Amino acid sequence: MIKERVEKLRALMAQKNIDAYIIPTDDFHGSEYVGDYFKCRAYISGFTGSAGTAVVTADKAGLWTDGRYFIQAAQELSGSGIDLYKMGNPGVPTIEEFLLDELNDGAVLGFDGRTMVYSGAERLKKELAAKNVRLAYEEDLIGMIWDGRPQISKKPAWLLPLEFAGVSREDKIAQIREQMKKENADVFLLTSLDDIAWLLNFRGGDVYCNTVVLSYAVITEKQILLFTDAEKFEAAALDELAKAGVTLKEYDDVYEYVKGIKGTVWADPSKANYKLIKNLSPDTDIRYGRNFTLLPKAVKNETEIDNMRRTHIKDGAAITKLIYFLKHRESGSVLTEMDVDAKIEEFRGEQAGYIEPSFETISAYGPSAAIVHYTADEASNRTLEDKGLILIDTGGTYMGGTTDITRTIALGPLTDTEKKHYTAVLKGNLDLGATEFPQGTRGINLDAIARRPIWAIGCDYNHGTGHGIGYMLNVHEGPNSIRNKVADSIEESAELQPGMITSNEPGIYIENSHGIRLETLVLCCEKIVSDGEAEIPMLYFETLTLVPYDLDAVVPEMLSEEQKNVLNSYHARVYDEISPLLTKEETEWLKYATRSI
Repeated sequence: MIKERVEKLRALMAQKNIDAYIIPTDDFHGSEYVGDYFKCRAYISGFTGSAGTAVVTADKAGLWTDGRYFIQAAQELSGSGIDLYKMGNPGVPTIEEFLLDELNDGAVLGFDGRTMVYSGAERLKKELAAKNVRLAYEEDLIGMIWDGRPQISKKPAWLLPLEFAGVSREDKIAQIREQMKKENADVFLLTSLDDIAWLLNFRGGDVYCNTVVLSYAVITEKQILLFTDAEKFEAAALDELAKAGVTLKEYDDVYEYVKGIKGTVWADPSKANYKLIKNLSPDTDIRYGRNFTLLPKAVKNETEIDNMRRTHIKDGAAITKLIYFLKHRESGSVLTEMDVDAKIEEFRGEQAGYIEPSFETISAYGPSAAIVHYTADEASNRTLEDKGLILIDTGGTYMGGTTDITRTIALGPLTDTEKKHYTAVLKGNLDLGATEFPQGTRGINLDAIARRPIWAIGCDYNHGTGHGIGYMLNVHEGPNSIRNKVADSIEESAELQPGMITSNEPGIYIENSHGIRLETLVLCCEKIVSDGEAEIPMLYFETLTLVPYDLDAVVPEMLSEEQKNVLNSYHARVYDEISPLLTKEETEWLKYATRSI
């Protein structure tokens, strides 16, 4: 099937005189997760992970992805004729290096310009300039060969009430216009879906697990044009948007509209797609920088923070109920990874205000958990046994917040190695969560704190330690992150600020054996520390996630007294906050599960 699709693409490339064709993961908005209509890379390669790029030439095909997906991609690409390129590994060429080797002078490189962000296309253009490679970005070749392509989403949209948003759309618009004035920008071209939803206080369902609406926004001093499908909004919602000065236009009309824009235009090159930018008039003064909405969206307001705290209590109860269920299932009962996923939905569905998962649940038993972003399906679905570990990485979107939690749970006896690895990961999580740090600290400065106990036993993990999280929006949100890789990106250079919410998720993964990850969400807070002579502002983390760690997997002797105190204090808080939402039997178990060690 995959080989046939690749050959169809090659035939079309030959007709169009295109020597290589790139298929990124993105939709038209630089989104991490995309709707079914946009899953062109998955269609042509068979690789279903959330990050990766396929490249097809006349005689070669490759898939580039990062360390989260090496094992998964190897399995899904098997027999496809598509080679796996493990990004960042020694000796593995980048896409640009691969194309330099494969393309002749004057070759044509094709891609759908709506699905590649401007900065990515410009990087390709620069790196391939030595061979005078020409970019052909006007046509969607995958769409031309994709029989039965899903329809583009038309899910309903809805306005976010002020008691959940905290700040009105009018005030947010005024704030952004002030930033535009400071930067002397006449027009702000906003294309990222979560930024538009945040700015205009609406949510939708156009991307599964992300409550966003397919749209573009053009903001000036006098007006806001929202390019979307008006039928998604009820009449009352359209009236409210109109009161805020929002005028709706047809979704696809944006490409023609921008040709007539005049003045100074501000756009984020890592979010705005290549075709949109290229459609701007040559007379336009284009200035590039991060979206004006990025930082205000990341620094949560007091209403958002209070709602997130309440949401994590409800979500904590749901996941605690799940752990109780797993710990008390009948010996020998048949329960699969997919059954666990369904059970999570059942427990979350009992909580007030639950909307949907915030991402596709990772329910991974035993060796499955060594695949960092594993998703169980009918072919891979393992049956749980009364031994070993199950890793559950899951999240929910509620009216009032978004959650993301990972717990690794002992289903019975563990090996000494499994316990040692679990405890090392726990130590990293506790140490990072308890760290206090000065203003101006960036996530890259903190990453080693979580890795140190894991390095100490000769292990490491091939993913970041933390990512920002949205408020009833995307589960991954910049600019805050915690990671160890140095690169020129907003996320890795951003200072942590009070109000930012970030994940704390170290792990250990042993192929064909087990995987362990422990993830909590932490809120960056400020406090004043006195050294007796001066008062110094410091930052610290408040843990929002309220679910017990599994003491059955802990080697207490590996923990320092300080780590034990942090763990015991956290568990006491979990019991106090969560027990009122549990049954008598669940509460009795939780009392034991959160015992002091």
